[in-house]
Amino acid sequence: MPDFVLAADIGGTKIRVARVSEAGRASYRFEARTPRAGGAAVVDATLELLRKIPLKNVRALGVCVPGLAYGNGDAWAPNIRGWKRMPLGDRLRVQLRLPVVVDSDRNAFVVGEMWKGAARGCRDAIFVAVGTGIGAGIIVDGRLLRGHGELAGSVGWMAVRDQFLPEYKKVGCLESHAAGPAIGIAASRRLKSTLTAQDVAGLAMGGDKRAKEALSQAGSYLGLCLANLVSTLNPEIIVLGGGVAEAGGLVLKAARRTMMRWAQPIAVRQTRLVCSRLGGAASLLGIARLALDHAAMQTTPAQQ
Repeated sequence: MPDFVLAADIGGTKIRVARVSEAGRASYRFEARTPRAGGAAVVDATLELLRKIPLKNVRALGVCVPGLAYGNGDAWAPNIRGWKRMPLGDRLRVQLRLPVVVDSDRNAFVVGEMWKGAARGCRDAIFVAVGTGIGAGIIVDGRLLRGHGELAGSVGWMAVRDQFLPEYKKVGCLESHAAGPAIGIAASRRLKSTLTAQDVAGLAMGGDKRAKEALSQAGSYLGLCLANLVSTLNPEIIVLGGGVAEAGGLVLKAARRTMMRWAQPIAVRQTRLVCSRLGGAASLLGIARLALDHAAMQTTPAQQ
């Protein structure tokens, strides 16, 4: 019988769990809304979902979070209340009696796409998630690029303008112009109505010129980020994912055009820019792959 791992993706609005086999097949999928109370309530909700999954032949648990994962399994997530340094790994380990791996969702995304998605077979890949926020998972020569403080990939803070605005202090320059909320704000100003990024995408598909302009402008800012990544890291592939990337063809078109114009010319011709093949499943598969790798390095079998 094959070995399995448990995988959990804890987001600011939703928690998703699954059991994943060594071959990358997911089963026993469950999800629930992330408790607004935050803190320990989110850990308890995650445990409630995971306990629905049989533990027979389960070797480890992988958990990804929308923020920063420390080496000891603690987690910081700015959009989950009370998670400034949540001892997530320890709490789950004690309750489930399994080895636990905690990592950022951006790292899980790129590992998932490299294992079973659009970046399969590549050794230099970047996953850029464009949704409520913007972050990147980066793999160089087959290894995750983490940075000195596990903060590599915080591309929402990339400077894409030469004038500093007050709102950049909270979420960064790129995120202030190209993330979902920013698109909604920009289009709301143009159309004099309160809109979300999803509303803007719908209006653009219907032919609204001002909605199209808002998406195209966000795509141009994103393209500057992609150009800088190409020129700095010379990736083989960049995978775009997240709600904005999936919904806005105009965003992708403008991003590609700007990237081609601004990036190092040889490097950009070597880079493929594609949309995620796995969608929301990328994070679960990626954190499962990291858990499988962790379990393989253990000298003693996990308790079941």
